[in-house]
Amino acid sequence: MTHHPDHATQDASPGPDAPRPLGRRGSSRAERSASGGVILRLVGFARPARGRLVVAVVFGVLALGSGVGLMATSAWLISRAAQHPPVLTLMVAVAAVRAFGLGRGVFRYVERLTGHDATFRILADLRARVYERLERLAPGGLPSFRGGDLLNRLVADVDAVQNLFLRVLLPCTIAAVVGGASVVLAWALLPSAGLVLLFALLLAGVVAPWLSATMARRAERQTTDLRAELTSHVVDTLQGAPELIAYGAVPGQLAEAARLDSDFTRASARSSTTAGVGAAISALAGGLAVWGSLAVGVPAVRSGILDGVLLAVVVLLPLAAFEVVAGLPLAAQYMERARHSAARVFAVLESPEPVQDPDAPAPLPSGPYTLSVENLRARWTPRGPHVLDGISLDLTPGRRCAIVGPSGSGKTTLTAVLLRFLEPAGGRTTLNGVDLHSLNGDDVRLVIGLCAQDAHLFDSTIGENVRLARPTATDDEIRDALRRARILDWADSLPRGLDTHVGEHGAQVSGGQRQRIALARALLADFPILLLDEPAEHLDIATADDLTADLLTATEDRTTLLVTHRLAGLDAVDEIIVLDAEGRVADRGTHADLLSRPGAYRSTWHREHTAEPVRRP
Repeated sequence: MTHHPDHATQDASPGPDAPRPLGRRGSSRAERSASGGVILRLVGFARPARGRLVVAVVFGVLALGSGVGLMATSAWLISRAAQHPPVLTLMVAVAAVRAFGLGRGVFRYVERLTGHDATFRILADLRARVYERLERLAPGGLPSFRGGDLLNRLVADVDAVQNLFLRVLLPCTIAAVVGGASVVLAWALLPSAGLVLLFALLLAGVVAPWLSATMARRAERQTTDLRAELTSHVVDTLQGAPELIAYGAVPGQLAEAARLDSDFTRASARSSTTAGVGAAISALAGGLAVWGSLAVGVPAVRSGILDGVLLAVVVLLPLAAFEVVAGLPLAAQYMERARHSAARVFAVLESPEPVQDPDAPAPLPSGPYTLSVENLRARWTPRGPHVLDGISLDLTPGRRCAIVGPSGSGKTTLTAVLLRFLEPAGGRTTLNGVDLHSLNGDDVRLVIGLCAQDAHLFDSTIGENVRLARPTATDDEIRDALRRARILDWADSLPRGLDTHVGEHGAQVSGGQRQRIALARALLADFPILLLDEPAEHLDIATADDLTADLLTATEDRTTLLVTHRLAGLDAVDEIIVLDAEGRVADRGTHADLLSRPGAYRSTWHREHTAEPVRRP
């Protein structure tokens, strides 16, 4: 699904009953228990690149096979040359040594090239799937994850998955083929030497990796979880730096970061110790293979079973063969790392969507559009309280309506339902008589747009932030949108005009300017129905009132739903709906009607416009 770029980045924050973030230790128990089958699922992702992986295996076998052939041929050549035979009898071996030596480098290059190419294609596909899933989950399904933890899953955990293909599957497959061929060669020369090599290869290629995997399982899980927790903590610290400095909480935050870093370092050290144990077992097995081959080879030469020239081949062959299995204990450790990282990635891919698009969506009706809400009820969790309880309204073409009420009364929840970010728990919402539930969410968001209270500005220019709504827009169209948002004069007064950078999160412009740029973006998108969700929030009263008046002027004759807790300028809308703290309709009418009778609206109006509280009649 591809949201409209303008409101794909807006903040439609869930209510207080939204799912809570994961706690400490980045992966949940469900993720850990589900990690057993993730390897097979990851292998399934490799299907589009299996041709390249097969090529990588073939050239990997040729590369390591050339290494074994080089060692065996060199050993025979040296032993045979010591007998001073005619030079012509050595020419085939000399040519073979050259061929194996050159081929080893060429084959290794092709194997690395094709293997990495296949792996990067797999990772690109997996990362795209994760991003698409996050898009499907936003915004209602994302509170189940911490922001820094999501970043770690999208980057570090997906990157860790590459170990399964580059450092586990390819080496293990190549080792099985070349190791088996080496055993066959040793068996052909001397069966007892073949048995010795087989035993040693099993010890280094099966037992050592199994021990490494067993020892590394807990360490790798801790390392993965601690890395995610440390990333989340660092992101939270950077995002909240001003507040931490203001309240003197920086030392405590840094101390916690140091503790997490220390825990992560210890877990990494335990992981490295495991790798060292596996490498030691592999080296020991290699030495045993050499000495074992010598122990069975010397008596075989004395008894005439083995030619003395071939003794060097029998003894030195294990040295080349163990290059094949030397990395398998570490591969087992990488597999555990990939397993736990993949479990965290799949936890995102398997998260339930807060809104399900229909399998066969109805076609989007043609405009002009009428948006109707009938007895709508909504909540953020299946068994949570209703945040909205029985609201109804009609937005006919050109009609403007305002929703007012205290914080927590469900105003933002209403916009989430209308944008198909949240499924209603009851009632009905229709667009030209077609139920929104039967429409594709992307189609709905082509008609209904949002300008949110915390509209996001990218670290780019003013013009590019506005052009996000319509990439093909000309500078004249952007300037017209800025003019309607009452900010063009300010933009023109800047030395670089529309090319002025706004900074990260719009840090180099004021709050009012940030909201006006966001409004210009929404106006450029030209949504038939525009939702304005607390656009003047976090601004001082004078700026907020001025911005609200400008917003209502800019959206004149456009179907508009204004969500606000400020009442200034609402005499310009056609209807005002007042919500109580439980999300129910407490009153409704025009500005003049609501002021003419006692109620929450009139009380709030007088509090905003007089120093003394109003007395109830």
